[in-house]
Amino acid sequence: MRVEHHWWNGDVRVARRDVYVRTDGELWEVEAQMGGPQGKSKVQSCPGKTSALILADAWRGPRWHWREI
Repeated sequence: MRVEHHWWNGDVRVARRDVYVRTDGELWEVEAQMGGPQGKSKVQSCPGKTSALILADAWRGPRWHWREI
């Protein structure tokens, strides 16, 4: 799977959050990661790019100032 989009909330401490949208060209998934690489994560499969982007937007939420990497 390749990363199509990656957003980061800008926090380098425990509150760090990352959201990834990945695809292999057919399958799409969104991962929300909390606490950096050693933290918790949740992965959800999506039927297509549009639904993956909608889910990623919902998981980011309005609380943080997100940056696309």
